[in-house]
Amino acid sequence: MKAILDAILAGDTPGEEYAGLAVPESYNGVVVRKDEAAMFDGRATKEKDPRESLHVDEVPTPELGPGEALVAVMASAVNYNTVWTSIFEPVSTFKFLERYGRLSPLSKRHDLPYHVVGSDLAGVVLRTGPGVHAWHPGDEVVAHCLSVELESPDGHGDTMLDPEQRIWGFETNFGGLAELALVKANQLMPKPKHLTWEEAAAPGLVNSTAYRQLVSRNGAAMKQGDVVLIWGASGGLGSYATQLALNGGAIPVCVVSSPEKAAIVRSMGAELVIDRSAEDYRFWKDDTEQDPKEWQRFGAKIRELTGGEDPDIVFEHPGRETFGASVYVARKGGTIVTCASTSGFLHSYDNRYLWMNLKRIVGSHFANYREAWEANRLVAKGLVHPTLSRVYPLAETGQAAYDVHRNLHQGKVGVLCLSPEAGLGVRDPALRARHLDAINRFRDV
Repeated sequence: MKAILDAILAGDTPGEEYAGLAVPESYNGVVVRKDEAAMFDGRATKEKDPRESLHVDEVPTPELGPGEALVAVMASAVNYNTVWTSIFEPVSTFKFLERYGRLSPLSKRHDLPYHVVGSDLAGVVLRTGPGVHAWHPGDEVVAHCLSVELESPDGHGDTMLDPEQRIWGFETNFGGLAELALVKANQLMPKPKHLTWEEAAAPGLVNSTAYRQLVSRNGAAMKQGDVVLIWGASGGLGSYATQLALNGGAIPVCVVSSPEKAAIVRSMGAELVIDRSAEDYRFWKDDTEQDPKEWQRFGAKIRELTGGEDPDIVFEHPGRETFGASVYVARKGGTIVTCASTSGFLHSYDNRYLWMNLKRIVGSHFANYREAWEANRLVAKGLVHPTLSRVYPLAETGQAAYDVHRNLHQGKVGVLCLSPEAGLGVRDPALRARHLDAINRFRDV
């Protein structure tokens, strides 16, 4: 592994030299273990600790198949799907690997007693399998996390509709929180040249998810002038939605949970901010009954900020805790676009406010390759900036996931894999200099 790292750190190693480097037979990866899948049985969700379940193990390097690439991972990041994997909720991800393993002899590689996790990476291509022509050893890349077979006609209009669509590193093995990762070549995109490895790894999943959910015609199809209510606007997903709304001429109303988070979204350029902790909204009276008067109070606050307008779009991802309020406050004919449900998957709302006011609920899940490419292009051009609050070494990935699980983070939490320190990997200093103030501001989240 040292020769590979030396070549990457040199920054100008020719591709043919990468092709000549030996690929190690094993590597270090962050895993959950199948024989520990029941370790948290009986504990409440918040008491399940990723630091207990995530391990850095040495694992065999997987066989490289057709249409695939093996990537040396310099940096990765933690997403909420890593938290779900680490606490074995809502189901153990080994069920995903078992199902994938039954698909073909090649996919059988993924059905193992360990799961290498992680759905983001920035790194360098080491090897490509048969049938890969667009990428070569030495290419510096980021990966988007859609793994798709594309053998069904259903996936050819929108790959997210393919029946064998999976999230890499969550529903597949050999993910990005590791020294090496196995990806399909159609997951790869150019690494933004002005960013460090850890900055480049941060946007992948969340930026693409926000792009599809908010901008794409497959999501809310946001247009100029739309009032967009963004829950968790300073977080890993919401921070990109906030930037996309501002860049697209929309009017974001940013909902946050502390004065510090309010300051973050204001630093991004947002002017309309609701601190839910200060307003003390209590959308649920108890575990079974919601409080419509609190929905009304919330809606009144939004109209106070917007000059009397209700949201055209509600960017919804907390789920159970907020969904009733989201449906209520959307304008007549408005759209509630939803993914994730980090506070709970079972949503409850008053359907009268949906059906009688001609509102729409749109489900959105990650992004297809085209959407991910467009979202990455915005980052590469310096129009969208990574939001990165803290970077951990690979050995402390459990702590990084714990931070996300307990909502102790702002923006994304990065992880250094092969990279020996933060700040490496910038290939275009001039472009970085032009955007340095914004980069630093967003890094300060």
